[in-house]
Amino acid sequence: MKHSTRSIRSIRSTRSSRSSRSSRPRIPLRLRLRRTRGRLLRRLIVAFLVLVVALCTAAVVAYRLTGIPEPHPETVTQSTVFVDDKGSYLGRRGPVDRQEVPLSQVPRYVQDAVIAAENRSFRTDDGVSPRAIARAVLASLTGGERQGGSTITQQYVKNALLSPEQSLSRKAREALIAIKLDRTRSKDEILAGYLNTVYFGRGSAGVQAAARNYFGVDTRNLTVSQGAALAAIVNIPSYYEKAGSDPEVTATLRARWEWVLDAMAASGGITAKQRAEAAFPAFRFYPPGATEGQRQYMIDVAAQEAADRLGITEDQLARGGYTVHTTFDLALQDATTEAVKNLKGRKGTTLHTAVVAIVPGEGAVRLLYGGSDYARQPFNDAVGGAVEAGTALDPFGKVPLGAPLTELPKTAAPTPLKLASAYATVAANGMYATPYTVTEITRDGRRAYTAHPDTRRALDEKDAFMVGAQMSKMYGDALPAVPAAQRAPQSSFTAGAGGGITRRTVWSTRLDPQLALTLALFADRPGGKKNTTVPAQLPNDPPPTQSATETTAQIWQLATTGTG
Repeated sequence: MKHSTRSIRSIRSTRSSRSSRSSRPRIPLRLRLRRTRGRLLRRLIVAFLVLVVALCTAAVVAYRLTGIPEPHPETVTQSTVFVDDKGSYLGRRGPVDRQEVPLSQVPRYVQDAVIAAENRSFRTDDGVSPRAIARAVLASLTGGERQGGSTITQQYVKNALLSPEQSLSRKAREALIAIKLDRTRSKDEILAGYLNTVYFGRGSAGVQAAARNYFGVDTRNLTVSQGAALAAIVNIPSYYEKAGSDPEVTATLRARWEWVLDAMAASGGITAKQRAEAAFPAFRFYPPGATEGQRQYMIDVAAQEAADRLGITEDQLARGGYTVHTTFDLALQDATTEAVKNLKGRKGTTLHTAVVAIVPGEGAVRLLYGGSDYARQPFNDAVGGAVEAGTALDPFGKVPLGAPLTELPKTAAPTPLKLASAYATVAANGMYATPYTVTEITRDGRRAYTAHPDTRRALDEKDAFMVGAQMSKMYGDALPAVPAAQRAPQSSFTAGAGGGITRRTVWSTRLDPQLALTLALFADRPGGKKNTTVPAQLPNDPPPTQSATETTAQIWQLATTGTG
């Protein structure tokens, strides 16, 4: 009975509660959603602020923990450059074609050209471009095309301090380092680092190598037009490196060059007059021609001499960033390459041509032609070829010789360089000068070595005159004398080993007090054993003495008239 009473009461209470709730005013759905959305929005704002604080904290921690790494070894390694007697570029030695130059040697308009082309806000930005970073992140997340647009500071970090890996983590590290670099280094330091490491094509790392490879000048001598062209090339160096030899590439680069100049003018980097007067520059031909490889014979000799003078190894020289000023006349060297290219040997034989020109009484080697193709024959016939002397030394037979000529008549196979230096002694009235190919070596603008001619008397003046007279009497014609105000009288002769149709070697020499020129022609054929050769007969049509004499006369004309 009690249980029944409690149940009835419970039912009545529930009904009363339901009646009470149903009698309350109902809250509209729109109002309820607004209240819920407000609470959600407040929660989202709080979560966002927490996330921002967390990200900022992480960024600060990451910034403090991120150090500025040392440059990669290959970005600080410098090559050694060789130039001729007029400063024209011969070539280089070293794993990377790069020579560092201080920013003070880079004209301001060249700096402004690069800034206009690559990062116009460089002087005022914080080292990063948020917009470019966002594009790169989006491209990485979506798998899109790789994005560029980095600042100069970021490019320097990427090129010199980090790996080329494309990932979000590396991009984030690049940005952090760029910011820290911008805050700890001056803009000039960063720009100098960038200009000395950025790739310009044609194997050139840095602006100095680019200036030489594209225009044959040092950075400090670049014109406004040349500087704008180099700045335009940085965008796609592997494509633009053919400028000057590929018409389509040249036209495309020209349009970008105009764009760079316009940007420079707009920013005040150049005046309106400079912009109006700018002419598209001429480029050195690329890829190099055949004479480029031939120059390696000269560089071999000069590199060995330079290393000896500095007391270092050739490998240390190649990586040392030196500039080696040589005695060579590049224009004459290239002209000689053209003059001898049509000389051919008999079938089954190889014809060798060696040409040496020396300044009498001084020893400077102006011309050193060691072979037709360095790639196929790196051996230098001019300095290492042991060539049969035959009758070439007969004029010295009746006069007493002093050192170092005393051993020459006893040598059955002198090198062309030694024979040329002997006859240069005759042209210098008996004063022997040790042949040399390096006049000066510099590094970072400082002189590391300067040549001093090594001379000594090896012939009495009267005996030297007799040798010269004997040359013309026995083997050639004394050329007519010219007025004293002009070049001194010349002597010439042709001699060699073997005679008639068995001629094996021909020597041809022409000299005066300003120059002694010697050409040697000889041939060989494969020997009985593998990788051996034996002397061979020279071709008879035309006669080898005629070929040697005419070719020597042609090269002499080029050398003495400056038409090379």
